Amino acid sequence: MDLQPIGDDTSLLLVDDDEPFLRRLAKAMEKRGFSVETADSVAAGKAIARARPPAYAVVDLRLTDGTGLDVVEALRERRPESRIVVLTGYGAIATAVAAVKIGATDYLSKPADAADVMNALLTPKGALPPAPENPMSADRVRWEHIQRVYELCDRNVSETARRLSMHRRTLQRILAKRSPR
Repeated sequence: MDLQPIGDDTSLLLVDDDEPFLRRLAKAMEKRGFSVETADSVAAGKAIARARPPAYAVVDLRLTDGTGLDVVEALRERRPESRIVVLTGYGAIATAVAAVKIGATDYLSKPADAADVMNALLTPKGALPPAPENPMSADRVRWEHIQRVYELCDRNVSETARRLSMHRRTLQRILAKRSPR
C-alpha cells in the first residue's frame, strides 16, 4: 500500500532525544514527501508546536527534560486535527492508553522504521495500520532492548547488567556478538 501525506500540508514535527535516530528518521520522512522539523527536548517540541503547529508529529515518550505527552497536549491545543504518533523504547499498555487518551493517533514501540511511522501517520481514522512485512525476530527485539539499555547506561556494562538482572559476563558475551536478524 503506497501512502501519501493527506492534503497539501506535509509539515511533520519529530521530537526525540536520540540524535542519530532523529536524523535518520528525518531524512527518511523527507524522502517520503514530508516537510520535516526536528526537536530534541520537550521544551523545543512545545515551542515548535505553539509557533508552527504541524499537520503530523512523531513524539518520543521519554525525553531528557520530561515526557513527550506534554508536547502532544501542546500540539492538540493549537491544532486538534493533527495526526500524532507516540514512539517509545519503553512500551507499556498504561502509557499507550495515556497517549491515546490525550490525543495521540497511534503508539509505536522502538525500534520502528520509517515505513512503520508512515503507516501509523497516514492510516485513515478508525482503520488498523497494516502488519509489518518483515517483523523482527524475538532475538532481534531482545538484542535491540539490550543495546538501548546499554546506551542509556552510558555504555557501562556493570550498570546495564544490573538493570537487566543479568550476569555481567553474560552481557559482555551478548554485546560482543553481531546483532541477530
